[in-house]
Amino acid sequence: MDPDLDSGLFGIQLSDSEDSNNDTGPAEGNPSKKQEANTTTDRTAQSEEEFQAVRKEYKVKIEDGEIWKTIRLPLGPERIPKPEAQALLHAVEELYFFRRYTEGAQFVKAALGENRDDSNGSIGLGLDDDTRNLLRYYERKCDEKAGHI
Repeated sequence: MDPDLDSGLFGIQLSDSEDSNNDTGPAEGNPSKKQEANTTTDRTAQSEEEFQAVRKEYKVKIEDGEIWKTIRLPLGPERIPKPEAQALLHAVEELYFFRRYTEGAQFVKAALGENRDDSNGSIGLGLDDDTRNLLRYYERKCDEKAGHI
């Protein structure tokens, strides 16, 4: 080691990649044979026939403002799982995006339980605060855009 570089602060001992017997491979240059074998196997794991069968059955999912129809309302007071809460947000975001503001505001009211006659204060109890606040935000924006406020 060069005595001029022995400052202690950046005195890092570097080793040659050929000296180590680890499986990580060289840091630069050609990939190791083990890495080449894995990528080749991964790329050709599916035969052409299997690919064509999957391709034939594949249907493109088109979202056209109808996510809200797939959500069962009212939600109820029990805790709402995160995927269902995300679906609520996606539904109102989609209605907003397609400029269906009145429907978006009505959807949020229904999701939070405001359209029910028995107002027992259980509005959206199963939703976390962030989701409930974001739904309220979209309700206000939809009402503003629709001209209700």
